[in-house]
Amino acid sequence: MINREKRRIAYINEMIESHHAEELVAMGEAYHARQLRHIARTICARPNVRVVLLAGPSSSGKTSTSHKLCLELLEHGKQPVALSLDNWYLNGDLIPRDENGQRDDESVYALDIHQLEEDLKALVEGKEVALPTFNFTTEKREYLGEMLQLDPNAILVIEGIHALNPILTQHIDPACKFKIYASPMSPVTLDGHKWIPTHVHRLLRRISRDVRTRGKSPQQTIANWPSVRAGEKKWIEPFKKEADVRFDTSMLYELPAIRYAVEASLQTVPAVAKEYKIAAQLLYYLSFFEGLEASYIPRTSILREFIGGSQFNVA
Repeated sequence: MINREKRRIAYINEMIESHHAEELVAMGEAYHARQLRHIARTICARPNVRVVLLAGPSSSGKTSTSHKLCLELLEHGKQPVALSLDNWYLNGDLIPRDENGQRDDESVYALDIHQLEEDLKALVEGKEVALPTFNFTTEKREYLGEMLQLDPNAILVIEGIHALNPILTQHIDPACKFKIYASPMSPVTLDGHKWIPTHVHRLLRRISRDVRTRGKSPQQTIANWPSVRAGEKKWIEPFKKEADVRFDTSMLYELPAIRYAVEASLQTVPAVAKEYKIAAQLLYYLSFFEGLEASYIPRTSILREFIGGSQFNVA
């Protein structure tokens, strides 16, 4: 195990150093393509499916996965429509509070469950529905005139952290639903003893995205991570067993690319900060890998959701 894992990391670094990074990236993308092709075929083999529910923890790559799955479904003659549960969030002043009186943004009850299920039921029945858009700046749900009515051959692909929670679709015929759980599932071991857990991969992804699009420092993201993880254990992990299939969003080239994206910002966490220990640990993990420039990564890659430059609407 030890020698094999050392060889794996050495192979990744050698591919980058010897200017064969394109091949390394191609292998990672092929792994995703094979999984998505199998999932699309499985969905199409069930003629009653009208709603695909795609869930996973924070920074698992759900949004990009939903768009990539839609492309596969198109190849199989379907008419997929991608929707995000985020657009059914309650207005900020209505978000429930946890046992400590703090806003519980991770709760399933932060969604307008009644309106969501009413809209989904109407869409499945072929009715026209006004689609909401959630404005994260004003923390309000808005209706901007976007309407949707499904053709008989259409399939809704709905992504969100709570998509597998039965409470959201309890009045929709189970035969109409297909459920996917997406997350990184391939942890990396540095030497057979020290492992990089998959939740660390997700934290690194989130740091990259938060710095780039949300104006948050690595220190802020690290400080908030325990509450995110607690919410996942309460609201997401119990429903993994509901999934028909699981999709591994891990990438062979991910840690080299993430190193290139976040190393400098992680180094800004002050040594006196309580988040410094975790920042230093993340830098230690990344130090085993050569950095990989973003120019090698296709715009359709799931990783683009976090490092920027995605072809898909993943904001």
